[in-house]
Amino acid sequence: MTPRRPTRSPFRLGRSRVALGLLALALACGGDSAGPTPPAGNPPALRLEPVASGLGFPVGLVSPPGDPRLFVLEKTGRIRIVRDGVVLPAPFLDLSGRVSGGDEQGLLGLAFDPAYASTGRLVVNYTDTNGDTRISLFRVSADPDRADPASEMVLLAVDQPFANHNGGQLAFGPDGYLYIGLGDGGSGGDPFGNGQSLATPLGKILRVGLGGAAFIVPADNPFTGRPGARPEIWSYGLRNPWRFSFDRATGDLYVGDVGQNEFEEIDVAPAAEGRGRGLNFGWNIMEGTHCFGASSCDRTGLTLPLLDYSHADGCSVTGGYVYRGDAIPSLRGTYFYGDYCGGWVRSFRFTGGRVTEPTEWPDLAVGFGLTSFGEDAGGELYVLSQGGTVSRIVPR
Repeated sequence: MTPRRPTRSPFRLGRSRVALGLLALALACGGDSAGPTPPAGNPPALRLEPVASGLGFPVGLVSPPGDPRLFVLEKTGRIRIVRDGVVLPAPFLDLSGRVSGGDEQGLLGLAFDPAYASTGRLVVNYTDTNGDTRISLFRVSADPDRADPASEMVLLAVDQPFANHNGGQLAFGPDGYLYIGLGDGGSGGDPFGNGQSLATPLGKILRVGLGGAAFIVPADNPFTGRPGARPEIWSYGLRNPWRFSFDRATGDLYVGDVGQNEFEEIDVAPAAEGRGRGLNFGWNIMEGTHCFGASSCDRTGLTLPLLDYSHADGCSVTGGYVYRGDAIPSLRGTYFYGDYCGGWVRSFRFTGGRVTEPTEWPDLAVGFGLTSFGEDAGGELYVLSQGGTVSRIVPR
């Protein structure tokens, strides 16, 4: 393995980086920007309703289809269940002895088989004690509130050259396949060019099927059969996709991709255009809508982000979800996202290929340390804070 070097982590960046960004004074975005705006029209008043507290660095929340329980990932290695507003004392799965604890390492992703009620299968994404990525399949035990830790089957092992930019997101798409987000391998500036190389899974979104003892590469993956290319690759040119999701109504893919030192971005790949199939999102040629490290660059074949924002506004984008719940009908179809350092929550609608109704929600801000959003089985959305809280977005 390539020796690791310490680098700055979005999980440990302090407010000083935000202050430095504010010295830039203005958003210098070359495309659509989702900077602070007054609420569009007359949107409903929202608030955060506390659901759980005292958790150990929560970084994700998901629910199996049709299941009222909330499964919360603690970065330190445990999956906790919240049932009827109570955090169960025993973890659903405890991998704390198998994960590394670096700034951007740990237990980073969880997805339940769409047929979980009958298969009992779940997939987790974590960095092992060597700091390398493991995508592993587990099964639930006879107790529905406990997974079997001995059932682990490693589906994919990826060496990580540095400790940061591990990605971590897992999600089953509308097609039933498992999508896996991996960062570019870390350090800064993508020194090995992983984002643009089809020979490595780093800096990519992968698409695979669950088989018996290994994953299955779908025959319609875009690079299947191409010499020198990894057939699991679905999309490439990503730096550190910290949370992507599918709109459960349209199938559109939304990706929050963390930038280098200047710009954060949100990418959208409509289902009607292939849901990201074979797309090159531009890193490290581009950072957001801007050429990276150069005054000009060749943008041929690149898919530029739907929006970006400068570090005058934050430091590390936290991708979210399109709201499809029942509690706030007027917001169905609205995509919510945030920033780790800024702690703010913003939203927009994707209409006609553009950002519409960009809105900032001051009452949803959590301050420094907005680690993730979550979505339950009913499509309601949650905001997670590094300080250990999970809150539901509800009407005021």
